[in-house]
This record gives sequence, structure tokens and C-alpha cells, in this order.
Amino acid sequence: MKIAVSATGGSINAKVEERFGRAPYYVIIDSETMHFGLVSNPSVTSAHGAGPQTASLLAERDVQVVLTGRVGPNARQALEGLGVKVVENVSGTVKEAATRYLATNSNQGV
Repeated sequence: MKIAVSATGGSINAKVEERFGRAPYYVIIDSETMHFGLVSNPSVTSAHGAGPQTASLLAERDVQVVLTGRVGPNARQALEGLGVKVVENVSGTVKEAATRYLATNSNQGV
């Protein structure tokens, strides 16, 4: 399973970004191997539609779960329409958030 975490910086030790669609980066973690990659958000400065554009970007990378602070209604609709699970109110570092999620969802591919 691939998990995307909105991040303030380009590292697994970066803080979770509160805003999904305006996050500068997304760290994508493979829950089976714990390998991760970094995706810069080209929509971070978009005037409109950043959330839905970002949802498509992550779905193209086979992300199944998004961990973030909050998701706007248009982004939520886009993510759910693409079959991506949304987990909000996430905080701490990317690594901490992913570890917590995987510990509480251990049947999800760990």
C-alpha cells in the first residue's frame, strides 16, 4: 500500500503540512518495504483547484491513503472519487504520522 503524507519539507523527518492541497511536498511511503519517495506539489501556488489537481497527481502514483492536517471539500471529493482514503487531523513528523497510521491499521499491508 502506498501512503502519501503532506509535508512542509522534502524529508521523512519534515513536519506534516496542515493543508493538503497547498502542501509543498508529499512523501509517498510503501508500507510493505518502507521505502519512500518525494513529490513536489506543482499546484502549491495555483489560484484555484489545488486540491483536486493534487488528488490526481497522487492517484497517478498509485497512492491509496493520504495523511494530512485537513482536506477541503473539493479535494476530499476528488480523492474519494479516485478511491483514495483520507485521514485528517494528522500531526507530528511524516515518519511519526506514517508509523502511527500503520500501527493502528496493521492489517493494511504491513
